[in-house]
Amino acid sequence: MAILFFLMVASYAAGLLLPLCCPARPKIQNLVAHGSAAFGSLGGIGLGIVGLFGPDPLTMSVPSALPLLTFAVRLDALSSFFLLTISLIGLAASIYAVGYVTAWYGHISIALLGSLYNGFLLTMTLVTLADDGFFFLIAWELMSLVSYFLVVTEHEKADVRHAGLFYLIMTHVGTAFIILTFLLLFEGSGSFSFDAFRHPEQPLPDGIRTTVFVLALVGFGTKAGVVPLHVWLPYAHPAAPSHISALMSGVMIKTAIYALLRVYFDFFGGQFPWWWGFVVLVVGAVSALLGVMYALMEHDLKSLLAYHSVENIGIILLGIGAGMIFHSYGLDELAVLGVIAGLYHTINHAVFKALLFFGAGSLLYATHTRNMEEYGGLLRRMPWTGACFLIGAVSIAALPPTNGFVSEWLVFQSLFMSYQIPSLAMKLMLPIAAAMLALTGVLAMTCFAKAFGISFLALPRTSHAKHAQEVPWTMRIAMGVLSAVCLALGLAPMLAVPIIDRVAASMIGSSIADKMLALDGWALAPVNVEFSSLSTPALGLVLAATAALGLGLVACCGGTFPRRYSKTWACGLNLTSRMEYSAAGFVQPIKRVFSTIYQPTVKLETEFLEESRYFAKRRRFEFHIAPVFQTYFYDPVIAFMSGLADRMRIVQGGSLHLYLAYMFVTLVVLLLAAL
Repeated sequence: MAILFFLMVASYAAGLLLPLCCPARPKIQNLVAHGSAAFGSLGGIGLGIVGLFGPDPLTMSVPSALPLLTFAVRLDALSSFFLLTISLIGLAASIYAVGYVTAWYGHISIALLGSLYNGFLLTMTLVTLADDGFFFLIAWELMSLVSYFLVVTEHEKADVRHAGLFYLIMTHVGTAFIILTFLLLFEGSGSFSFDAFRHPEQPLPDGIRTTVFVLALVGFGTKAGVVPLHVWLPYAHPAAPSHISALMSGVMIKTAIYALLRVYFDFFGGQFPWWWGFVVLVVGAVSALLGVMYALMEHDLKSLLAYHSVENIGIILLGIGAGMIFHSYGLDELAVLGVIAGLYHTINHAVFKALLFFGAGSLLYATHTRNMEEYGGLLRRMPWTGACFLIGAVSIAALPPTNGFVSEWLVFQSLFMSYQIPSLAMKLMLPIAAAMLALTGVLAMTCFAKAFGISFLALPRTSHAKHAQEVPWTMRIAMGVLSAVCLALGLAPMLAVPIIDRVAASMIGSSIADKMLALDGWALAPVNVEFSSLSTPALGLVLAATAALGLGLVACCGGTFPRRYSKTWACGLNLTSRMEYSAAGFVQPIKRVFSTIYQPTVKLETEFLEESRYFAKRRRFEFHIAPVFQTYFYDPVIAFMSGLADRMRIVQGGSLHLYLAYMFVTLVVLLLAAL
């Protein structure tokens, strides 16, 4: 452990410092920064594997001169799983970035970008390894600050500065709740050590435990992007460089999932009432449904992907919430099933969301725009990017034989197991959550049919799309690797489930891997094979055979008829890109069905010909979706705080005598309070 840990830290430290030592040499800065990050990620992958298969947790500790602070790290199954996830995506992002940042040579500091990138990866890994509350908070704050500076890479743009400020405020609001969480745990244990949190000197009262549950859910939920704390995601993720967006959406928000599991199952030992799990379940269901609904209305490809992060965090919480409910009723095997489903979707989402952000970054690299309305016909010009994006789209839409299908199927199975809960209310609520997940899945398929079809099919709608070219080979390699991982996790879940089962078993104390593997390991079953089972290898073979049969029939039949080429029939008109579906038109029916939630504002202006008012010369169409939570919650709060700040400006009189009077009054009050 020590060798791999120091290799990882040393590689990230080298990537943090060495690029700054090569001024005015962006190519060398690029290779040094991202090469070091790749080596660090390889060390993290090795460390994660060691921790997952090790018999006992591994610990290291270095005392500090500061009171209450110990630089302690602990590698157990839970931290190893998240470390492995972060390092896997970090490795792919490092390869991708070598080609991606070449577009910024001469425009931004590659040395600073590469240095911050290594710092970001290092702080995320330290968050998952920290075994001390004080050390955890330092790593968490550094992760937030470094990610802020990465978000505002193009700080000369006003919208990027606004996105960065919004993200910085929201992440520090969440941090305030996290600090309160650890202070309450410190109050009960007398130490910031995680081991003291697990074994406090005296158990926390029920009221304090409930307060910790709420504070942790709000604090870490802000970083995860659960509704209604998600408002920073559609601003920050599109503003950041695409490989940073992949890390933020793919793994940074998962550190919040790690922290919630650490608090609920590790610090509290899984001892909590049923309603805690129910709250997590409701938050997950609402986040999943609203996240995909708002994603459907987006035409900015990276904003669309950001909203889908809200959706998939909700799906993860559905599995974890179900596991918490089962555990509170003593159904530990079903609890493990729910947690396995949530953790499986955690790594699946990290892989396919990073892949999709890489695809979006490739389109931005080639066309210099994120607006899908300006794409079209890109599959012919960028076949590698199109094929990889299609695999990511199929994965996030939970279609077989990809990884998203397997993990969402497990979430469904855990929710359907509610018939074993003795509470009638829970028997009803979990299937309702499953119905919301089903609607979420349908909308996700619609959303990515739009994203892929509008972007890659039909004719180019702008000169940017018409002259687009395939991206550099390092970017293609990174997308190809993650595409292969999506297929591997979908076709071979029997290899992943036993590993994830070790993580869940370390928290709950029960293992179900043997019961989940059926047909000599070729099928998955949710504890009971008689209830349901799934064989993704067999399903993949059926799909491949069906596709091969169809292609064979086309080849045979096509060979017997002469080929004739002609223009596509368009009612006697020349076919143009103006005849294509637009992104706005594609989702028009859904916008009308859910108009109560969207509250759309539509503006249509028509200019008629002078000769006749029956013939239109020009039409202008504007469409706007009201961000409900921002409009009705955050904007009033911001307005109130701004007004309060304006009123408080009166204390800033500009007089030295007034400020001395403030100090005197404060000193008198403190002396009186000390008496």
